[in-house]
Order: sequence, then structure tokens, then C-alpha cells
Amino acid sequence: MSDVKVSEEGKKSLNFIESIVEKDLTEGKNSKRVQTRFPPEPNGYLHIGHAKAICIDFGIAERYNGVCNLRFDDTNPVKEDVEYVDSIKEDIQWLGFHWNEIYYASDYFQQLWDFAVKLIKEGKAYIDEQSAETIAAQKGTPTQAGVESPYRNRPIEESLDLFKRMNEGEFEEGRMILRAKIDMASSNMHFRDPIIYRIIKHPHHRTGTDWKAYPMYDFAHGQSDFFEGVTHSICTLEFEVHRPLYDYFIDELKEDDNYRPRQIEFNRLNLTYTVMSKRKLLQLVKEGLVNGWDDPRMPTICGFRRRGYTSQSVRNFIDKIGYTKYDGIIDVALLEHAVREDLNKIAPRVSAVINPVKLIITNYPEGQVEMLETVNNPEDLSAGTHEIAFSRELYIEREDFMEDAPKKFFRMTPGQEVRLKSSYIVKCTGCKKDENGEIVEIYAEFDPMTKSGMPDSNRKIKGTLHWVSAAHSLPAEVRLYDRLFMAENPSEEKDKDFHELLNPDSLTVLRNCRVEAELAKAKPYDHFQFQRLGYFNLDPDSKEGKLIFNRTVSLKDTWTKVKDKS
Repeated sequence: MSDVKVSEEGKKSLNFIESIVEKDLTEGKNSKRVQTRFPPEPNGYLHIGHAKAICIDFGIAERYNGVCNLRFDDTNPVKEDVEYVDSIKEDIQWLGFHWNEIYYASDYFQQLWDFAVKLIKEGKAYIDEQSAETIAAQKGTPTQAGVESPYRNRPIEESLDLFKRMNEGEFEEGRMILRAKIDMASSNMHFRDPIIYRIIKHPHHRTGTDWKAYPMYDFAHGQSDFFEGVTHSICTLEFEVHRPLYDYFIDELKEDDNYRPRQIEFNRLNLTYTVMSKRKLLQLVKEGLVNGWDDPRMPTICGFRRRGYTSQSVRNFIDKIGYTKYDGIIDVALLEHAVREDLNKIAPRVSAVINPVKLIITNYPEGQVEMLETVNNPEDLSAGTHEIAFSRELYIEREDFMEDAPKKFFRMTPGQEVRLKSSYIVKCTGCKKDENGEIVEIYAEFDPMTKSGMPDSNRKIKGTLHWVSAAHSLPAEVRLYDRLFMAENPSEEKDKDFHELLNPDSLTVLRNCRVEAELAKAKPYDHFQFQRLGYFNLDPDSKEGKLIFNRTVSLKDTWTKVKDKS
């Protein structure tokens, strides 16, 4: 691999992880090469926090001409499934990253077993037959030494025999474990004879029933890094206290000083109004509180994708918040700002009316239809234009009309002029109500000399409304998503039941919406700005004759205003 050179300009924007990597390269460590890995456990769907890890693992490899492998830490077959393996691959690719190779911790089961046998033979590991509760009680406290197990000094041959029989299925789960013999008086609790193997009698998604004894995460993780040639093992801060044990096992495994992986920890991503706990996310799915892992209210990567977030907006957000050594909580409004910023550049502008009421232009010729040209995206004129039909009968938003309006109501009300976007200025003349007093039709007259582009179109009018043609628009369902939790930091609300924190208005489904005919061409996940309403995308549940749109985000941050008033 060629030496990496970074410009002075690049050095100015280095985060602390990049600084460490550059120092290692300068000092010639690990043959001046960079190899990282993204090591998820396939026991659930990835969430936005994992996206931060993906960006640094793959990003470091890209920046320094290295490689990043995908490795599934599949050491607990009870919770793991091929479904999760497939979803993880899809999420990484959606974010725009590509792994060099795919590995599994199960690839190393034999090497890990052999290493464990080596430790037993050297008197550095033993079989313990005590209960989990007893072992936990013997651990001691950070200020009080632990108590040695009565099995700690059992004969090596006896431990070897029992270890073999553990894997042959002779003993039930929990009957015995393999522990590393390190130091029960260590100030680091992880050094107090940690468990390194346990019995699990559940078929593995790759190895079937070949193994009955499985390595613990702390025993498998660092060794897998070593077997693969990882140079920089990047993980979140909760693993910082595990690092000495990581290094201990590497020291026991390696045979020379030419290579060793280095663990580096960074702050995990915590968002306001969001939970990242896999256990709680699984609870939401199992209890039917959301519609699956890819529900657009979920913080999963597939949930954000379905809601209409772009991979670029997620990556831009992660670049903005950066990597530090200090945990904190990020306002979800910053993530929403990132997607607005990206969609503003790329999303075509279209007309949609989500709570329609009919507007009849009484002096417009019956049967006449005009095709009006509208710009797809004013931020990108190269995106071209499309046509929208204008006719005598239109739909406008119900909230854009008020029969008895206050003085500063600049939308449609009797006697007042408004501009219909990209078309004419109209003057409201009245409305029609049903027997319940609900407005069913609004009437107006148009000024034919005020069509967009004509001299009179420059007349100063304070209100501009969006609309669609009644005869030429399409029916659609619109799903308005909001934050799933009402509490700013749900994880800190220890005194409240998890369910009490849920936002009852996190999903509103509107089934009588109308959208312009151009949207018949839309494909699942296509992005649009519904003018004056927000950014939306076509949901994969859509089918011919039934368009379904998800609101990705409103045009402005309205949540903060609502929260401030409450």
C-alpha cells in the first residue's frame, strides 16, 4: 500500500480519530497501513447511531487509502437472524459505503476455541461451576477486591476435559462456564476473572449445531480484529473500560511486535425525542406501537429511508456533529435541518392539497383547460419544468379560506384578492355550506390579465395559494409523521412508564388528498416538495391507483414553536 499524504488544508479539519491515525502512519505502525471494520451484531436493525459508526469506520479507510471490512459479531445465536444480516448490508450500501470483504466472528470459532484451550493449558483459564448469582457476588466492588472462585485452581486437565464436554452438549446451559484467570483484586472490574465461554444450545444461523460453547463478546471481538489484520478498532465510549481487557487478550495471542490492532473510542449519537435502545425498539415493534422496523417514526436507518431522508443528509448531519470523547445529546432539529437543506437542492416542487375544498372560478370558461408551465426546482434550473392543468374547478386547502377573517388574514376570504400560484389573481365572491354549516364550495372570479408573465400579474397581492385542478388531479393518501416521543430525553424519564412518553399524534393519516397529475410518474422513495406544506416521498406501499406519500419534514421547524408555547 502506498504512503498516505494529507494536505495542510486537510489537517485543519482533522477530528481526534484522524489525528491518531495520521500519527500512527507517520510513526510507521502496522506497516503504514490502515484497516478498519464495521462490526455489528446481527440481532436487530441498525439505527441512526450506527450510521455515525459506519461513517467513521468506512470514512477513515477511504481517507487513508485503506480498507474497511464488514464483520458480523455473531456469537449469540439466540438473538441473531439472517434477516438482520441482510438489512445491515442494505443500510450500509444506502449510506453510500462499500466493504472490502465480509467476515463473521463465527469464521473464527475454531481459532477462538484453540486460543481458549491454550489459555487453559497455560493455567490462565479454568472451568467454573458456580451460579451466575454467586459469581456476580464474588466480583467485589471497585474499592473492594473480589473473592476467588473455589474452582480457580482446579487441575488443568480437568478444565480441559470439562471444556470439551461443554461443547459436546453434555451439560445444560448455565451449568458451567470458562473464565480467564487474571486478577480478582484488579481495580478494573473487567479483569476479575471474566467469563470467556458459555453454553448455548440454540442453532446458529451459519454453523447450525456444530458448537454448543460460544465465546463472549470481550473474548471474540479483539481476537477477530487481530485475525483479520485490523489496525484501528473504532468503537463507542462505553467500550473504553473494556480496552485494557482487549489489549490483554491481544498480548496473550500475538507472537511478535510487528502488528497489533488499536482500539479508539468516540462519543455515541444520542438524539432528543428519540430512543436508541435495541430492547425498547424491539418492544415498539412487538407491541405493534409502530408498523415494523422501517416505520418512518423509528430511528432505524431503514425508517429514515422510508420517511424520505436522503443518505447525503444523514452523512452531512454526522459531519456537522463530529466525533469527540464526551457523550451528550444532539437536538433532532439539527438532523431535520440537514434533510431540509439537502432536499431543498434536489426535490422537485409540485402541488398537493391535503385537506381539500373545491374552488370554482365562476367567470372561467366551462370545459377550458390551460397547461401552465412551472419550474421543477428554483434552486436548480437545470432540473427543467413540467406542466400543470388549470381549469374552472380547483381544489385549495381548507385552512386557506375563512368566511369571517381577521384583518391580517391574507389568504382567501370574501372580497379579498389572492394569487393562485403560477396562474391568475382571483377575488373571492362567496361560499356554499351544507346542512351542517360546513363549507363545501368557494366561489371566485379571475382577472384574465393577471396570468403569470402578463403585465398585470405584477400587482401587489399579499397572499399566494397553491391549488390543483379538480378534474386533472389524482387522489392520494398522505401520512404526516411527527416525533415518536413527547419527552425531550426519554431515556432519562426513569419514573415514567415507557408507554406514557409516546406522542399520540406521531402519525396522522389523511386519505382524501389530491395531488397534481405529474405525480403519477413517481417511483417509491422519490422526493418532492409539496409547495407550502413540506417535503414528502412516495411510500413503497403505493400501488397503481393508490398513491401514498410520507411527510419527511415540514418546511420549517414548527415543533420548537409548539414546545415553547406549552
